[in-house]
Amino acid sequence: VQLVESGGGLVQPGGSLRLSCIASGFTFSSSLMSWYREAPGQERELVAQITPAGVSPYYPHSLEGRFTISRDNGKATVNLQMNSLKPEDTAVYYCNAAFGISSYWGQGTQVTVSS
Repeated sequence: VQLVESGGGLVQPGGSLRLSCIASGFTFSSSLMSWYREAPGQERELVAQITPAGVSPYYPHSLEGRFTISRDNGKATVNLQMNSLKPEDTAVYYCNAAFGISSYWGQGTQVTVSS
């Protein structure tokens, strides 16, 4: 199983970033895919989640309207569009795949929101 995130970087407050995660080594179309983030000194938290069929995405209430998760089962890719970024969005963002009792993580991509 391999999950490779990309798209992180430095962005000014109010800016946008699009993260991507390319998956391999498992049946992507059957997997629940999620994005998490972990800021220094804080616990890893769920940012967005999408079902295998790509319907009914979930976001924490605090992130609704700014973040959008999408997936392409044909390309085994899950994306996270982040708009109106704030300094408190600064964190390492991780892609997660869950199927059955298994859960796998990518290596993470750093997102820094700063002027």
